[in-house]
Amino acid sequence: MTQAEFAVRVEGMKARLYRTAYLYLGSEAIALDAVDETVYKGLLALPKLRQEGYFETWMTRILINECKQELRRRKREFSMDALPETAAEDFDALPLKEALQRLPTELKDVILLRYFTGLTQAETAQALGIPQGTAATRQRRALALLKLELEVEP
Repeated sequence: MTQAEFAVRVEGMKARLYRTAYLYLGSEAIALDAVDETVYKGLLALPKLRQEGYFETWMTRILINECKQELRRRKREFSMDALPETAAEDFDALPLKEALQRLPTELKDVILLRYFTGLTQAETAQALGIPQGTAATRQRRALALLKLELEVEP
């Protein structure tokens, strides 16, 4: 794949990468930085891409790693009591967002990739580096937990 082909393919998936980063990080500015860093790292690692058919999954995996690295960095910088306010206050107040944040990381990753970025179950499994059956099991467990969490008492 040439650099020009890379640029065209990345341009077509930037919106999905941004949505994924925003859901992980909760801030517009930080999400944009994560997408930019992902594109940069993807371009540098382009020769390592073995199969062009997995380009989107590969880029998504780079983005997930970048988001997790950013979350670790932010955790070191800020205590949990004094997290900075984000530009996404309206979204943060949603019950679904709160319920997603309480899920274990491995379950949250599957839900974010499947339902918020539009990856198929096979692509989700590949992006997370897990078997497809494991992705399906995690998806069922996460949905069951979310259902319990979000049920409205009559």
